[in-house]
Amino acid sequence: MIPDKNMQHNQSALVLHSGGQDSTTCLFWALKNFKDVRTLCISYGQRHAQEVEIAQKIAATAGVPFQVLDASVISLLADNSLTNHSMIMDQEKPDNSYPNTFVPGRNLFFLTFAAVIARSHGIQNIVVGVSQADYSGYPDCRDTFIRSANATLNLAMDEQFIIHAPLMWLSKAETWALADQLGVLDIVKNETLTCYNGVPAAGCGHCPACKLRNEGLKQYQKSEQL
Repeated sequence: MIPDKNMQHNQSALVLHSGGQDSTTCLFWALKNFKDVRTLCISYGQRHAQEVEIAQKIAATAGVPFQVLDASVISLLADNSLTNHSMIMDQEKPDNSYPNTFVPGRNLFFLTFAAVIARSHGIQNIVVGVSQADYSGYPDCRDTFIRSANATLNLAMDEQFIIHAPLMWLSKAETWALADQLGVLDIVKNETLTCYNGVPAAGCGHCPACKLRNEGLKQYQKSEQL
C-alpha cells in the first residue's frame, strides 16, 4: 500500500484526520512522505464532536488545508454508543461480539467520502490511521478491509487510489514511538483528542480509547527508560 519512496515526494495526499492520536501521527507521517498534504475531518454525530475543532487547530499548526464534511446521517443508520449519547459505553470488548462503540460502516463511508474529495483535487494517495494490531475489535480497521476498499474505490471511480495505513501493524506503544521519531510527541500527547467522552490529551482515562492510548504511552515510556 506504500509506493516507492522516491515517488512519494512528487505526489499529494489526503489525510483522514479526526484530531486524535492515530490520525495526527498519520498527518505528520504524510508531511514527511508527500510533497502536498491536505486533511479531511468528518463530523458524523459523534459524542466527542470537539475533535473537529481540535483537528482544525492541528491542521493549522501543520500548515495544511483543512476541510470538514458533515456526514451526520451516519448517526441515524445504526445504534451505537458513539452517536447515541444515552447509551452506556462498553468499557471492554464483549465476548463473541463487537463493542457498542463500533459504528457500522464508518470507515467504509469515510474512505468513500475521502476518495471522492481526493479525486476532485487530483489526489491519488489517501492516508488513514487504522490499526489491526490495536483495533478494539472493529472489523473495518483490518488490513483485509483496507485492501478490499482500495480495490473497490478504484473500480468504482476508475482511478488508481492508494490507501496508506502506516499504523496498520503498529501497537499503540509503537505509534507513540513513531510520533516521537517524527518530532511531534508533545503535540500528539498534549493537543489531540482520542477520548470517546471528549476529554483532550490523556482523556477521561476509562473509555476504551483512553485505555489503549494511555497504556500504549506507558509502555513506550517504560521502553525508553530501559
